[in-house]
Amino acid sequence: MSKDKNPRRVADNEAMAKLRMLKTSPQKLNLVAGLIRGQKVEKALTDLTFSKKRIAVDVKKCLQSAIANAENNHGLDVDELIVAEAWVGKNLVMKRGRPRARGRFGKILKPFSELTITVRQVEETS
Repeated sequence: MSKDKNPRRVADNEAMAKLRMLKTSPQKLNLVAGLIRGQKVEKALTDLTFSKKRIAVDVKKCLQSAIANAENNHGLDVDELIVAEAWVGKNLVMKRGRPRARGRFGKILKPFSELTITVRQVEETS
């Protein structure tokens, strides 16, 4: 009397990895995620390695996790993987403040983001 298995959220030729609570704004994270969308994973890893953005290190870790999931959990060929999707979402926003002139209070928002990367195996046509 066990529960039924959950259906896969991605197709049979796909694998996914998620990162939550990234300490950056979704707008900044989306700039880096846009660099790797639709690229082969080797080129995406190279681009992230040499990117000057601070958050590129965390995006690279998430991409490596998606590649490892594809290889170990789903038996996909690493050489034929592309970054099918890389999307960014909002997470919590810490509210901080700073006293300002004339008794006012300046609001400081510290946003967090989440990142989901999906890699897909495609057959190379030469």
